[in-house]
Amino acid sequence: MKTKNIALSMIFLSLVLACNTHKDNSNHKHNSYSDHSHATKNTLNNPKDYYGNYKLEDENFGTKTSVTIKDNKRIMVSNSLPNHNTGNFPNKGNPNAISAQNKTYFFPLIPKYTGKAKWMREPGIALNGVKFEPGTAEVVECDSGENYRVEAIQNVIDLGLDFNNAHVQPNGAYHYHGSPTSIISTFDKGEDLVHIGFAHDGFPIYTSKTGKYKPSFKLLEGHRNGLDCTYENPMQSMDISVNGHHDGTYGSDYEYVANSGDLDECNGIIIEGKYMYLVTKEFPYVGRCLMGEVEQEEQKAPPNRQEGQRNNSERPNSTTIINQLDANKDGKLSKSEVKGPLKHDFDKIDTNTDGFISKTEIEKGATNRNGQNRQRPPEK
Repeated sequence: MKTKNIALSMIFLSLVLACNTHKDNSNHKHNSYSDHSHATKNTLNNPKDYYGNYKLEDENFGTKTSVTIKDNKRIMVSNSLPNHNTGNFPNKGNPNAISAQNKTYFFPLIPKYTGKAKWMREPGIALNGVKFEPGTAEVVECDSGENYRVEAIQNVIDLGLDFNNAHVQPNGAYHYHGSPTSIISTFDKGEDLVHIGFAHDGFPIYTSKTGKYKPSFKLLEGHRNGLDCTYENPMQSMDISVNGHHDGTYGSDYEYVANSGDLDECNGIIIEGKYMYLVTKEFPYVGRCLMGEVEQEEQKAPPNRQEGQRNNSERPNSTTIINQLDANKDGKLSKSEVKGPLKHDFDKIDTNTDGFISKTEIEKGATNRNGQNRQRPPEK
C-alpha cells in the first residue's frame, strides 16, 4: 500500500511539473505598447518580443544593443553595428567603412498621436540599433537654377547600397534607406507583419512581408526642367540629364495623394486599433515624417519643398543662360560653349541647323521639354 501511495505521489508531481513547464513556454501577446511586465532576466537575450527589456549581442558582427524600460521611456544604448551580413564597404559607390558608434536613444513608452506630420531626417531606429535615414544629401544642380535631391534607391547614380538597402556615412554609421532585408528575416515570427524598430515618437515600426499595405504617394505627371545639370561628390563629377518624365530618381518626382493608398503621408496606419509605421518596398520606403510628439529635435532643416519644382518666374530665362555660357559674347551659343544635357540635346534645340543656339531656340526647346507643368503641393 505504501508503495502504491509513493507511485501515485510521483505521478502527481510529474503532472504538476509538466503544467508549470507548459506555462513557461506559452506565448504572451501585448495588449498595449507599454505592456512590458513579462520581460524578465530569463528573456533578455532571447525575448519573445521587443517591447520590453532586451539585449542583442552578437560576437560575429560585434553588435551590442540593450534596451531598458525606465521612467516611462524606452532607453536604447547601442554601438549601431548590425547583427547581420552586409555588403562590402568601402565599395565603388560608397567609400566609407562600417565602424562602431556610441548612441543612446530615448523613446516615449506611451506615444502621443498628434495627427500633424513633422519632417524627420532620421525617423527611427531598428531593433538592432541601426538607424533609418531614408533621404540623402546628394543633389543634382542645374545651371538653369533647378536642383534635385537624389533618392538612395534609383538607377542613375550608384550610391553603393547593399542588399539591405543600406550603406555607410563618412563617420562609419551604417544605416537603412529602405526595406532592411536581413533584419526582417531575423525578427520574422511567421506572421505577415514583422516588428523591426521604433520611431522617435515611440510608435513601433513594422513591415509587411506581402506588401499588403500601400503608400499614398504617386509619381508626378509631366516632365522635369533643367539645363546643364551636374552631380558631384568627392570621387566623381558627372553630367546628368534630368529632362524626361518623373521616374522616381528624385524625391520631388513624387507627390502625396491622400487616401490613394492605405498609409498616411508618414507611411503610418492604424491596425487593430494601434497606430504604427510601415517600411515599404515602394516610395517613400521609410516615412519621412512622424505623426506623434517627438522629444528629440532634428538638427538639420528639411529639404526645400520646391526643389526641382521651381516656378517659371524663379528659373533663369534664356538671356541669363546665354550670358552664363556665351564665352565670346556674340549673343548665341556654339556647341563648344555648352556642356551637359544642353550639349547632348544641341542638335534638337538648334532647329535652324546653323550651328548655334539662340535665345529663341532655348525658349522653344524648354517649352517642348517642360510639357504640362505641375507644382507639388506644399508640405503640411
